[in-house]
Amino acid sequence: MTPLLLVEDDDSVRSTLATFLELEGYAVDAVSSTREALERLSSRTYPLVVSDIYIDSRTGLDILQAARASSPDTKVILMSARGSMETVMAATRGGAYDYIAKPFEFDELLQILKRAEGAGGDGDEEVEPEEPLPTEMIGSSPKMVEIYKTISRVAPTDALVLIEGETGTGKELIAHMIHRNSPRAHMPFVPVDCASLAPSLIESELFGAMRGAYTGADRDRTGVFEAANGGTVFLDEIGEIDLNFQLKLLRFLQEKEIRPLGSSRPKKVDVRVIAATNRNLRKMVEEGKFREDLWYRLDVVRITVPPLRERHGDIPLLAAAFLKRYNERYGLDARITESGMRALTGYTWPGNVRQLQHMIERLVILAPGGRITEDAVEEAIRASSPREEPGETLAEAEAEQIRKVLAATGGNKSRAARILGIERKTLYRKLERMGLA
Repeated sequence: MTPLLLVEDDDSVRSTLATFLELEGYAVDAVSSTREALERLSSRTYPLVVSDIYIDSRTGLDILQAARASSPDTKVILMSARGSMETVMAATRGGAYDYIAKPFEFDELLQILKRAEGAGGDGDEEVEPEEPLPTEMIGSSPKMVEIYKTISRVAPTDALVLIEGETGTGKELIAHMIHRNSPRAHMPFVPVDCASLAPSLIESELFGAMRGAYTGADRDRTGVFEAANGGTVFLDEIGEIDLNFQLKLLRFLQEKEIRPLGSSRPKKVDVRVIAATNRNLRKMVEEGKFREDLWYRLDVVRITVPPLRERHGDIPLLAAAFLKRYNERYGLDARITESGMRALTGYTWPGNVRQLQHMIERLVILAPGGRITEDAVEEAIRASSPREEPGETLAEAEAEQIRKVLAATGGNKSRAARILGIERKTLYRKLERMGLA
């Protein structure tokens, strides 16, 4: 039986998890505090350690450090219901084998343990944990934790990253975090909105132009890639780039050379490229609207950002952060009531995090008496919905989504509520308001 140290302060979780692991063939030594865990690690070596992060006055990061000091071959898996970019970065830099967000399926943990057992010693030297960099990324849902893990692994490299996600999900923020945690962090980060550039201007914008290269070019123009030399260029909405320019971009990505318009000589530049899109590039390739070779070149590491409707558990965290920001900015003291938070959590947010952010700012300023109630939230949603085209308001978009989910579940409201990520009573309230109860 493989020895395993389990550190979990919640009695019921610790007992249940220990029983499960013992049935799977592990010799579990279960403790409830960091003191007990550190005592165990000082007297014996465990090949596997599974520990919560937030335990008592010390944390799972202390256990990680002690386990790695005891044996570099020990595989440490950290768990947390409050995962953040900081904790994932600290865990990764400290040498954790993996990080798992609570709640999780036991089989998911079992798969990680099996992989850890098969990994063997990697011979890495112990890394001194660095102070986590500041971050604005908020969310502890499993999907966000997976993104944090990917960022922590890809940031130290120069690999191309393609970020997919709906408008408003925070794609540029992820690009920023990759840059900030990379060796290029002290160099420029330059975002480019490809959708806003006319096809006739994008080449000079990115590659630059010499004086006289085109009408109105009265001086040499430095392009984005040259201006960002040594740093990172973020090409947002890359699916909007004209087909004629896509080949030139592909050549740049392969050769890292630019040729400004009107110049006869290429220039070498050293930039990392991160691209993002809210479109389905694979489908665009099939339709002949995007070059297949460029797609393959961009698709080295892909990060798919989930829409907010797929991570409802992060809404209270985001709402609290935005509430604090705008209270401080405007010198106010607005508060979200329980009903207000239920209304925020129950909405599907077609505009994603950006829509939630702007909604909280509006509510902080306008909520009667500084109390953000259910009525205030629903009124703000109605007020922010476009009214010019029937069927295009946010409320109607939400209603359409609910209809589709109900149709897919054969009218099973319990299943529909689970798929929508809301409570059943919230769904019933919405159906009453929609006249579909």
